[in-house]
Amino acid sequence: MSDGENISEKEDKIFDSIVGEFFFGKVEESNCFPFPNLNDEQKEMAKEMVSAVSKFAEDNIDSEKMDIESMIPEEVMQGLAELGLFGLAVPEDFGGLNLDYTLYSRVFQEISGSDGAVATTLGAHQSIGYRALLNEGNETQKQKWLPKLASGEVIAAFCLTEPGSGSDAYSIKTKAVKNGDGTFTINGQKLWITNGGKAGFYTVFCKTDHEVDGKQQEKISCFIVEKEREGVSFGAKEDKMGIRASETRAVYFDKVVVPEENIIGELGRGFKIAMNVLNSGRLSLGSGCVGGMKKILKMTSNHAYNRKQFNKRITEFGLVQEKLASMAAYCYAAESIVYMTTGSMVKGMNEYQLESAICKVFCSEALWKVVDQGLQVAAGCGYMKEYPYERIMRDSRINLIFEGTNEILRAFIALAGIRGPSENLAKLGKIADVSKFLQDPVKSLGVLTDFGTDRISKLLGGTNLTKPHPRLSEFANYFSDMLSEFALQVDRTLIKYKKSIIDFELPQGRLANMAIELYLYVAVLSRSTSILESESVEDKMKDYVFDLTSYICIQSRYRFIGELKGMSKNSDETIKSISDKVCEIDGYGLEIIDY
Repeated sequence: MSDGENISEKEDKIFDSIVGEFFFGKVEESNCFPFPNLNDEQKEMAKEMVSAVSKFAEDNIDSEKMDIESMIPEEVMQGLAELGLFGLAVPEDFGGLNLDYTLYSRVFQEISGSDGAVATTLGAHQSIGYRALLNEGNETQKQKWLPKLASGEVIAAFCLTEPGSGSDAYSIKTKAVKNGDGTFTINGQKLWITNGGKAGFYTVFCKTDHEVDGKQQEKISCFIVEKEREGVSFGAKEDKMGIRASETRAVYFDKVVVPEENIIGELGRGFKIAMNVLNSGRLSLGSGCVGGMKKILKMTSNHAYNRKQFNKRITEFGLVQEKLASMAAYCYAAESIVYMTTGSMVKGMNEYQLESAICKVFCSEALWKVVDQGLQVAAGCGYMKEYPYERIMRDSRINLIFEGTNEILRAFIALAGIRGPSENLAKLGKIADVSKFLQDPVKSLGVLTDFGTDRISKLLGGTNLTKPHPRLSEFANYFSDMLSEFALQVDRTLIKYKKSIIDFELPQGRLANMAIELYLYVAVLSRSTSILESESVEDKMKDYVFDLTSYICIQSRYRFIGELKGMSKNSDETIKSISDKVCEIDGYGLEIIDY
């Protein structure tokens, strides 16, 4: 794919969210085409690193043994450190590899394809564990900590979740109180912290007191807490369903005193810092899911090709072929949106909250479906512990929960996306100003509240795509129709629900699902165009890519239309009624012998 855009070339162009524009019925083709490919030098670097990770994993990582023993051996951790895998994004001056988002994601994809627990440990360390330091830390803090973190000498953990505060991050109770000498005393507890007892460096989010307009107000601040500080302790290692070799513990802070120089960023800005960390962390989670999908597809296709029933390979049976095709399509689609996002960030996309959320939601659900289909093709073998299918299934399930549940992220995508159009409808006199009502729920869901404030909604019957390859023109036309319908539905939804849209998650979910399909669609069209236009790709592989694109776009359009129709014809009231009754009667409540 050498004919695609070179993402290593720095551009002056800064552009906003691709997905954010969809809510206005717009797409800027120059932001989506050509697909952001690596240059030759980066490709060689990526190949070398991927090869090194693959060989190390093959020789040293025994996933079955680690799953049974619920631990990663120290020699494996040391080997990962020697490969530089603890400091992928750290600048070279601090001992890291200084990889950009795309190279980082590709290496992390390979790690995840090797073992989910190892990927979780490394991801919790650098994708989120010390990412706040990398993003917001001052020079002194970076000089002190980054070399140790990049080398693996010190492990990091991200401490946000609490017993009463999961997705609602703003409701945390851990408190940091300023002392007379400028230090802070932290009291509280954090729950389900990956690397909890293993880490020496904790990024801890706490409430701090602030005076605003003469009144005391609590805001979130971000602190570095070292393991050796008095008052830091841990709960027992959690016994988890999957990723068992990774360590998860509660972390307790009992009168832990930290110096003022351990504050990351400005006091009171911790919430935004945390959300920026999670935005980038969701990208590595998405790329990790791609690695898992590729691994399970390779296992499944090999099994299916060598398995015979009724004197035929089971790959000759249509229902097995359907699963293999679906699995390959999910791989291609997920890979396309991940690297469209990372490449766009390198090019200059400065708002990527929506894109990273979509990567996390789509890729985690795609991986779950691919694992399920792979296990089904493997049949009885898939259910047995001597084969890796059931372990991979257990390992994969957490991805739908990690770093914001997919339900919360769907609400985030919808509420963040509609805020800009709501302001414009207010200016046009169509509705009262709804945007101000979106700030509190958007804030509680962990999104930036200044999203899309200056855009103007102009629905001109759809935006035609001109850059897709001629073989893809039919799908390009479908995209234009879908985009127009989506933007109209956004306006209709706002006019119908007004400020109460905050309380209606089912239509929020449908809007989010349509936005996901649009992003998936354009990412696939862009990537496939680069491949079809490339002189270095063989015709048979181009045909394979065209078939994948055709299958993905057709299935995506079906799903989109279903969500669109559901905006006006649905069972929302019935769903609420049944759910209320189930809770009222404490379960199902019916017994066959009573009626």
